[in-house]
Amino acid sequence: MLEEKLTESIVGELKRQAANRPQSLKVEGSSEELVVNGKINLAELVMVIAGSVAGGP
Repeated sequence: MLEEKLTESIVGELKRQAANRPQSLKVEGSSEELVVNGKINLAELVMVIAGSVAGGP
């Protein structure tokens, strides 16, 4: 269950970042396998992961 929640959070955040900056980041795939090309804002990704582990939305 924790792994599924973390996977959803990570994939969702990467796709959100890609949608906000399509010229800088491309994310393709699903929760099983991703292809990521570009710059990732690690601070935002870490916040989403920490929130997921802490039981946030």
